[in-house]
Amino acid sequence: MKVTLLFSKLKHYAFLTILVFLSGCSSPPKPSNPPNLVKANIYINQIAFDVQAPKQAVIALPIGESASRFMVYQGSNIVFQGKLQSEPSFTAWGQGAHYYLADFSSVKRRGEFHIVVNTPKQQLSSSTFNIKPNAYFALTVKSVLEYFKVSRHTNPQDKSVKIVNTENFIDVSGGWNDSGSTTTKSLANQNQSSFHVSQQSALTTWAMAKSYDKLNRLYDRKALTLSLAEEVVWGADYLHRALSHQGSFYSKVLADSDSDNQRLIANYDETKEEFTNQYQASFRDGAGVAIAALARAHELSNKTGVQGEFSAKQYLTDAERAFAHLQKYNVRYLRDGKENIIDDYTALIAATELFRITKKTKYLKAARKRAHNLNSRLTAQGWFVSDNAERPFYHGVEAGLPIIALVDYLAIERNRNIKEKTKRTIKVSLDNQIALNTQVTNPFNLARQTFVSEKDGQASKIQESFFTPHGENAMWKGENARLASLTAAAIYGGKISHKDPQGAFGINPELASFAQSQIDWLMGKNPYQVSMLYGFGVNNPPHARSAGSMSNGGISNGITGATLSPNGQGITWAEGPDENNWRWVEQRLQNSTWYLLAMTAMTE
Repeated sequence: MKVTLLFSKLKHYAFLTILVFLSGCSSPPKPSNPPNLVKANIYINQIAFDVQAPKQAVIALPIGESASRFMVYQGSNIVFQGKLQSEPSFTAWGQGAHYYLADFSSVKRRGEFHIVVNTPKQQLSSSTFNIKPNAYFALTVKSVLEYFKVSRHTNPQDKSVKIVNTENFIDVSGGWNDSGSTTTKSLANQNQSSFHVSQQSALTTWAMAKSYDKLNRLYDRKALTLSLAEEVVWGADYLHRALSHQGSFYSKVLADSDSDNQRLIANYDETKEEFTNQYQASFRDGAGVAIAALARAHELSNKTGVQGEFSAKQYLTDAERAFAHLQKYNVRYLRDGKENIIDDYTALIAATELFRITKKTKYLKAARKRAHNLNSRLTAQGWFVSDNAERPFYHGVEAGLPIIALVDYLAIERNRNIKEKTKRTIKVSLDNQIALNTQVTNPFNLARQTFVSEKDGQASKIQESFFTPHGENAMWKGENARLASLTAAAIYGGKISHKDPQGAFGINPELASFAQSQIDWLMGKNPYQVSMLYGFGVNNPPHARSAGSMSNGGISNGITGATLSPNGQGITWAEGPDENNWRWVEQRLQNSTWYLLAMTAMTE
């Protein structure tokens, strides 16, 4: 979203590229546009399924119209017939439809298929989809890597950027733009919020290197290793430049003019409408994952021989120096002066990667402390506490990252008691997610969440909903990154706590179905039948000026709760006007990053 702000104190600034999400920046909201529940539809993943994966479609028929069976066609041949499963009444997103599930998980043939449903009134036919081994890697990974390359920030003006409120200029060139609508570069977003901070560009570097570690043979076979490694070192080179001599990372590079020719290393206070000098990143502001990314980049550069402007040795030196600095000064960089769950899981990721690479005991000790904190944050109900006030952890972008951090930590831990406690945390958390999803009618198996909404600083009682509440979070937008993060967490965590060697993804059927369903939602099995992965599927997101450029391999923000609902109720998608549509349509770096991690988990 691009907006121009005129500051009373800084009248010469016109700030186009920072994502400012005050309600006054956009047109007043209007009632949401619900999906069409009168028309009969087959909602299905429009792209592909892996051969062994769960496979389901949702059939919606108008009240009074019914069907009992479905057929799977390959070309003109019926290859499978099945019984439709009638779902209990579901009216959370509007009335007028009855839902059925069509399960064809037993179809393991390779090729292109479609589904047909006959009712007494009509014949319905779905879009086509593929079934093939390693489907998402084979079909989409090249485009995702190309999206990252297209998102690079290559303007040379970042070779000399002013640090706010100083006369110092720093080379912070490289990195990736946060989204298709901005040239802002961030280690993390939502820095103004203590509990909604989301990892951004450093996560992309870490995720690509992690993906190669898991799938190196497939990358080599597809001749994509060089492309991936070049993006990893591109990201690591930027992290080196963004690391100060003192050992702290610069969290953001912002534009402070319409032409983007003037840039600042700064943060931005939306309430005061001014730049601030809170530009040093804490663990949760991206520094934790930046440390982990540099350690991973060190490893990948040595494995592949691909080197950026700086050496693999330099990346590891940077990571160790930054970690040592934050161990002393992290609290100094926190706006509220208090560490919370995001500091714990990002610092855990950093310490885990450093121990894995260096085998230095001090990093294992630091990882144990953070893992202990995370284990202690788990409630009897199965959700994590964000802080000491019993505030549930919920997140519109990286809801699955605490589980992934704990899974990675288990690979370095040898203490049996600690391992068992951590495994229990993973199991209870995933069991809670499944319980949340199944305690209400949920034909799309969309991930629900536990939350409190806040208004005027007062927290509500604990609630549950499909979507992140809008009340306290002016940044509210689509949640495709959240869904992909939960797919990755379900598979990686499930292999620890819900293992089934014969099951899809190596986990039990219920968790495998949950993991697949979140990706199905991204790929068109949603009430608006939109494939969010641009360049794939039948119906891609529309363009919007406020959303900026759209590239193949990019993923839009996604569907949200109803605009006028502060508590995540209802549903809407790209309702307009244009200046608001970035909330749903905009492609953000973290969306494709989380899809890459989910795809990696599904492919292993």
